[in-house]
Amino acid sequence: MTTISRRRFLVSTGAASLLVSACGAGGGREALLPTDPLVGARETRLAGADAKVIRKSMTAGPVDLDLAGRVTPTWGFDGDAIRANVGDILEVELRNELPEETTIHWHGIAIRNDMDGVHDLTQSAVAAGERFTYRFLVPDPGTHFFHPHTGLQLDRALYAPLVIDDRDDPGQYDAEHVLVLDDWLEGTPEEAFARLGAGMEGMDGMEGMDGMEGMDGMEGMDGMEGMASSDLLGGHASDVSYQMHLINFRPIEDRPTFDVPAGGRVRLRLINAASDTAYRFAVGGHRLTVTHADGFPVEPVEVDAVLLGMGERFDVIVTASAGAHPIVAIAEGTDQVAGAVLRAGPGDPPSPAARPAELNGQVLTYGDLRPTEAVRLASGQPDTSLTLDLTGNEADYMWGINGKPMSDLDPFDIEEGQTVRLTFRNRSTMWHPMHLHGHTFALEETGARKDTVIVRPDESVSVMFAADNPGQWMVHCHNTYHLEAGMAGVISYVR
Repeated sequence: MTTISRRRFLVSTGAASLLVSACGAGGGREALLPTDPLVGARETRLAGADAKVIRKSMTAGPVDLDLAGRVTPTWGFDGDAIRANVGDILEVELRNELPEETTIHWHGIAIRNDMDGVHDLTQSAVAAGERFTYRFLVPDPGTHFFHPHTGLQLDRALYAPLVIDDRDDPGQYDAEHVLVLDDWLEGTPEEAFARLGAGMEGMDGMEGMDGMEGMDGMEGMDGMEGMASSDLLGGHASDVSYQMHLINFRPIEDRPTFDVPAGGRVRLRLINAASDTAYRFAVGGHRLTVTHADGFPVEPVEVDAVLLGMGERFDVIVTASAGAHPIVAIAEGTDQVAGAVLRAGPGDPPSPAARPAELNGQVLTYGDLRPTEAVRLASGQPDTSLTLDLTGNEADYMWGINGKPMSDLDPFDIEEGQTVRLTFRNRSTMWHPMHLHGHTFALEETGARKDTVIVRPDESVSVMFAADNPGQWMVHCHNTYHLEAGMAGVISYVR
């Protein structure tokens, strides 16, 4: 681990803070900071002479969200989805009109470290009323999204799709739609987090009741938060009870409709932007052909449904039969759903209560994913191996890595040019969607490229990545509340 010495900087994420050495002494090694010239060297190598600059402005501020006729104040971005081509330079000016500081993290894109949007690690947070311009080259195609990396802000409406197109994509489909899945919370995420920290979410008014510890078998008690259970996730599915679930900011009572020609092929880009909910996704009467995982192509595989952890993305192709068909994303471990309609010509819309049989059919597993040869990472023995034990418990709501919250955890040192094996070992009783910034990794089991991976209780998942993007990079659980409680660390390039 890096020696803390003459110079250091503070990294914080909500309730957590981390000291990282920036300049070693007495045998220590120097960390490559976001300000290091090497941070921009990779981008310079990748940039073409004719790179197109895509300029956008984005305001983060108070917005009103129409939830089936009920106008609800929240926070959000004023702009639409961002779309660019591989090799473009994206220049986005963020105007912060929130009552607190914020950032933008470009989830899933291996951009330069100083543009990654993690406050006090890769940049200072953008204060209320201030502006910051993000400028970076987009090196790979894929389905991504952007969101804050500040406190619990993601669990509002502060996110939007980011799609990077491949000019060489054959585009063998007749229509394309982006579907963003989200869990909607009444009240503020700060209130929900305070209840979680107090013990069990939702048990207001029960303080002072002695003897509550160890009361197993309490599932099913109405009003109790966090009692969802799923065999697919290895047990406890979520911590927070949400009042509704959304597709593209719309609840089941006001479902969006996605059109496609009858018999046509539609590409659905699926993004799970939720904070605490995995979704099982299916289209009634249709099989899904999975073509991309976290932006990277896989050998096409046909399934009935896909499970998306928070932060995961899958692209699927559906050949639409004539009529109107239910699109359903069930909040895993519950009976709540987000919904939409796939319309291929005339026909009565399906009932909002429809639950396609495909939801209980063949669900995609990581073992089904194989990378296309064009994106397969070189195989071989790792130069270094890192093991991250995922630790914590729900009773005290203390989450961490290797038994420590981020504030107490030393960085994990790597060097540019290494092949790194990263093993997540889940020592807790809940599943965690683990996300690595600044890189994509290959699942060691299959070679499929991803940046977010579900790790179930008592499970180990090993991935490999090429250390080719210098800087200080977060690795963390993409459950917003677990991250806020401390389940995060830093992968630190050193020299």
